[in-house]
Amino acid sequence: MLLHLPIAILAMLSPIPVSDTVPTFDTVKECRFEAGSVVDFDRCSRDEAVALRQLQQAWTKFAGTDKKTCVGETAIGGFVSYVELLTCLEMASDVRKADHNAPDPGTGTGEPSQQLAQPEVTVGVRH
Repeated sequence: MLLHLPIAILAMLSPIPVSDTVPTFDTVKECRFEAGSVVDFDRCSRDEAVALRQLQQAWTKFAGTDKKTCVGETAIGGFVSYVELLTCLEMASDVRKADHNAPDPGTGTGEPSQQLAQPEVTVGVRH
């Protein structure tokens, strides 16, 4: 976790604008770098195209801060990938949902299904 902190900080400080559209990536460069054969290149290209379509359909559903962070993290290293961007955004979305539904340990509030069951304890009975 601590290893990712500098990356997250840099991503938050980067001047990457958050727009209403999915950013444009050069996935050919990424697939050429990743692929060892024509078959691998074709598979990579298909995966990137599918991820791009999914991002275009769901882009407005992701939080702006998550978009900014994930686009920044995806661009680290000079290679960009729609698959990595989609994965990052889905994980960030899942964390937001889990945080929102988690019970408050101080008050016990939260979703009933998320609250921990208390074990039955009998005090003063010896077996």
